[in-house]
This record gives sequence, structure tokens and C-alpha cells, in this order.
Amino acid sequence: MKSIAFFNNKGGVGKTTLLCNVAAYISIYCNKSICVVDADPQCNSTQYLFDNNILDEIYDNEDSFTIYKVIEPLSTGEGYSREITTRRSKRFKVDVIPGDPSLALTEDLLARDWGDARAGEVRGIRTNLVFSDLLSRLVDYDFVFFDVSPSLGAINRSIMLSSDYFVSPVSLDIFSLKAFENIAEWINGWWNDWQNGISNVKAKGKIPDLRYSKPDFIGYVTQQYLAKKDNNGQKRAVQAYEKIRKQIDGIIDKNKLSESLASNEYEIGTVPNLFSLVPMSQSNNAPIFELNAGDGVVGAHFSKVKDSKSIFEKVALSLLRRTTHD
Repeated sequence: MKSIAFFNNKGGVGKTTLLCNVAAYISIYCNKSICVVDADPQCNSTQYLFDNNILDEIYDNEDSFTIYKVIEPLSTGEGYSREITTRRSKRFKVDVIPGDPSLALTEDLLARDWGDARAGEVRGIRTNLVFSDLLSRLVDYDFVFFDVSPSLGAINRSIMLSSDYFVSPVSLDIFSLKAFENIAEWINGWWNDWQNGISNVKAKGKIPDLRYSKPDFIGYVTQQYLAKKDNNGQKRAVQAYEKIRKQIDGIIDKNKLSESLASNEYEIGTVPNLFSLVPMSQSNNAPIFELNAGDGVVGAHFSKVKDSKSIFEKVALSLLRRTTHD
């Protein structure tokens, strides 16, 4: 099982749309089992993957299992959650641990116990490995995808500590440059703190036998890229966007975000602005490339749906190659 966090320190970059459609493509056309963990308190993935009837069923029932139930037992001194349950997204063909706005309430717990982890206290280490414990219950999947918020806070730190890889959806603008600088400084800082904390543990045998690592950056996917066409009808890059792309690559190199990629390998693919297909996909709780006449597709939309399948295929297959090389 490989775990991948879809993460950027900048919001509004199409993260949830990318994650859900790539997950669906890999499940439907690559025959891989996928679990999507909605770890963003805004719950955008959950809203995308399920219709309103299922959402009512989840959130009207206090006993429903959500991401909050993963951490809640730690806050009451009960240890890790004993039972993990998922729900199936009918049209995306993936299993899901639904999001929960209450997840935001656990930020203080993880932040407080991070101080203990840095000092080598087993309790703090155990708390911050809560998502590693979750992943240990999901080992029968081929992939676990984490949808996370843009925050550089305690929740995302624990998720990244537990993940094998992370992918960054980006918009080609000046703010993405700063976002990558922030991410690099943040990851390097807490990873050094974590290693120091582990080395300071006196009772090594009490450290939970769970996976953790500094996640490997395996590339970015450019979003909402408006390509121009030349006189022959061929798409060409917008010059300003290409300039920013090269600057982003330079920041990744400078900060050594990736241990496995060369400079010319950072881009996984490009997902252009798909305009009305995105809201149509959201309202029908269906992958963009699986939309049909029953969903409201008419006329020229059919060719756009077909094009979108090729777009997500390229991203999905590239992601598979980057995560199964070993």
C-alpha cells in the first residue's frame, strides 16, 4: 500500500477535483483499490463523492464513522481507534473515510503533544502517529489518498509524517512560488524535530511499531492552465505561465524537496480549465470523464468529457509510475 497526501500551502488550486478524479481513474481503469481519506475539515471530497442522501445519513447519525473518530479516542485517553469503517462511493468506485468539521477541534491536541514528541516523550510520539496507525488498518488497499487543507498546522504535520509521498496541485502564479518555499521550510523543520525526539526517547521499546517518514515529493500538477492555440490550431504555452513554472522548479531544487526526481521530472501533468464540466461533475457526484447524457451532457460537452479522460489518464499513469518504481 502506498499513501499519498495531496497538499499545497495555497488554496483554490483544484486539489479535491484532482484527487477524486485521479482516484476514480486508477480504480476504474487500472484496477487498483483506493481509499480516500478526507482529512480537510471543509469536507470537500466527501461532498463530491456522495450525494445529499448519503451526506444526511453520515452527519445525522452521531455513530457514523468519520475522520474525527480516528483521533477522538486519543483526546479521551483511550488510545487509537479500535475500529475503522469506510463507505463506498458508487460512481467514483473508491472507498472513503468521510471528512468531519469537528476534525479542526483536534488541532490543539496534536500541537500540544508535538511538544512532548520533540522532547522524546512516548505519549507525544504516539499521538502524532495516529494517522500511521490508521494506515496500518488500510494495508489491503493499493493506495490511500489523503485530501488535506492548505494549513501548515499540526493535523497536516501528522498526516505528512505518516505518508509515503505528497503531490502538489498548483496554479501557475506568483503565490505558488511562496507556497513551495513555505512547504520546504515547514517539512524540514518538523522532520528534524521528530528525529531529535525519537533519538531522545529513553524507553525505545515503547515507541509504537508504526511507519513514519519524511514524505517524498513526487511532483506537481498544474491546474486551470489556459493554453493558447497557434495558427495551426496547436496548443502552445502562455509565456508568463512557463516563466513561473521554471521558477517553481528552481525552488524545488534549491530546497531539495524531492529525493527521487530530476529537475525536468517535477511536472506530473496539466489539467486545463474544464469550465462547466466541473460543476456538472460535482452536482452529479460523478467523475468528470464518466459524465453522460443522464447527467446533463449535451452537444460539444461529449467531446470535452472524452478529452478529460485523456487528461486524467496521463496524470494517473504518471502517478502510478512514480509510486511503484520500487
